[in-house]
Amino acid sequence: MTQRATLDFLLYDWLKADALCERPRHAEHSRDTFDAVLDLGEKIAAEQFAPFNRLTDLQEPEFDGERVHLPAETPKALQAFIDSGLMAGAQDAAVGGMQLPTVVEMAAMSFFFKASVSLAGYPMLTRGNANTILAHGTPQQIEVFAKPSFEGRTFGTMCLSEPQAGSSLSDIATKAVPDTGSEAHGATPWQQDPLGPRFRLKGNKMWISGGEHEMGENIVHLVLAKIPGEDGKTIPGVKGISLFIVPRKLVQADGTITNQRNDVSLAGLNHKCGYRGTVNTLLNFGEGKFPVHGQAGAVGYLIGKPGEGLKCMFTLMNEARIGVGLGATMLGYAGFEASLAYAKDRPQGRAMTAAGKDASSPQIPIIQHTDVKRMLMMQKTVAEGGLALALLCAQLVDDEQTGNEAEAEKARLLLELLTPIAKSWPSEWALEANSQAIQVLGGAGYTRDFPVEQYWRDNRLNMIHEGTHGIQGMDLLGRKVVMNGGKALAVLAERISETIQKAGHIEGLALHANALAGALQKVGAATKAAWSTGQPEEALANATLYLQAFGHTVLAWIWLELAIAAQAAQAKGTWDQGPLGAGFLQGKRAAADYFFAYELPKIDAWLGVVSRRDLTCAQAQADWF
Repeated sequence: MTQRATLDFLLYDWLKADALCERPRHAEHSRDTFDAVLDLGEKIAAEQFAPFNRLTDLQEPEFDGERVHLPAETPKALQAFIDSGLMAGAQDAAVGGMQLPTVVEMAAMSFFFKASVSLAGYPMLTRGNANTILAHGTPQQIEVFAKPSFEGRTFGTMCLSEPQAGSSLSDIATKAVPDTGSEAHGATPWQQDPLGPRFRLKGNKMWISGGEHEMGENIVHLVLAKIPGEDGKTIPGVKGISLFIVPRKLVQADGTITNQRNDVSLAGLNHKCGYRGTVNTLLNFGEGKFPVHGQAGAVGYLIGKPGEGLKCMFTLMNEARIGVGLGATMLGYAGFEASLAYAKDRPQGRAMTAAGKDASSPQIPIIQHTDVKRMLMMQKTVAEGGLALALLCAQLVDDEQTGNEAEAEKARLLLELLTPIAKSWPSEWALEANSQAIQVLGGAGYTRDFPVEQYWRDNRLNMIHEGTHGIQGMDLLGRKVVMNGGKALAVLAERISETIQKAGHIEGLALHANALAGALQKVGAATKAAWSTGQPEEALANATLYLQAFGHTVLAWIWLELAIAAQAAQAKGTWDQGPLGAGFLQGKRAAADYFFAYELPKIDAWLGVVSRRDLTCAQAQADWF
């Protein structure tokens, strides 16, 4: 109930998402259809995902040497998701979509991430895979590989990392050479294949979620690899990376999926501390276990231009980063709800009075203890603030796609700037929120009799998924805030300044407006100070702390926006009549007060080392440790 009410508040009182129906692409929709989608998502998530979250944690995927086995509930849950039509919710009708705004689709997805983040990982990756083909593929590739994924017939992956390279994609060693040998078996010349220029791939990919299973008709891998030159050598760095569509089973030009296995084999499963319901794999491409036309080498089709693989893959990576952030947020939300319910029911201790505690008086629910309220308030600001951040990014996608030219350009810049925040801020602070949830439950929180320990384990992976904090921090400070002469940062500053001006005229919010103005100034000053010497090694030495401070400033802006929206909604009185009563909006205001009092002041310490270009860590030598 609380999550749905919060979604309604965020979508309609804050973002005014129903106004998107005035745009031609969404003209057939209304708030009624949006609400119906949310109702459907909430129902399926509650009935088909949530009951099996613990089961998929305990019954990990198993490999018997031939096949990967998943609990029977996994394909059933995913089929229920597929049957809902949400796999292509925001897509054009031409590819089977409902043409929902992205912000509504993401709101619906939040239920699934909260119910079972590991089960929700399959549709998240599949949709991102298909969206990438839709953005960069040929019409034939879209027809043969993307549409079946939107229909839920096939699943998708992203294959970037390699055992020897990790996050350093410039060091990947997977190679792709033209598949001229297949012509001897009657195949179309490799350059003229209707599915795209055909290559043979050889290499190994690590940490591939959804890489091998028996669900659906096929698995479509998007694989980064390098095309050697005439001398047999590949171009060093990321400029030589290309992107390939590599199906698990070979597909004919008309889309028919054959029984011929491609030369992609499972080397083994990774067993992680959390996310256990998402099968995670090490894949071998082209080792000869499943030869195609008598030859080793996985058949793959070039997508986009040679050497532009990373550019194409960023479509999937950026979508996945926002998805990871939403998943982290909803794990924090799940922990918040669980610890809130426990705190309301668990009697322990007695109230403190001027005369001390009266041992003969009844025990009180622990939610009445101030420190428990502090831990719950921290979780609330992270869960609801992180959800607001994800929906804001989703609406920026809508503005980029369907807004006027000026709106689209500002949305594009702001989305680029906020993507590292949308991924990393929830990954760090929702994990801490899960830790606070465990603490609220006390000793019970550490047992498997309660779900909060699993939420923490699942969430711990999100600090690694789709790029570590260090990577996101260097992307933010090293590229995003300085690109185009700081144009994106200027757009954000303009938006924040507008909020500050509005809040300055609202009773009780002026102090928050002043604090946010100060934070914005400090971030700007630290950005300039970091780059004042022009030395990247100095500027980026504390990029992670810059990321933290930047994220907290963005969330302070969001919470001030939500406080303004709550004030306006309170004036209308509509929420007073609802089942949650006036306390619902009062809680939003209290959460904003908490964030400005307890969280925003932390940025001073973080920005201090950034501004000083402190090199304590950068200059440390290995033998000092």
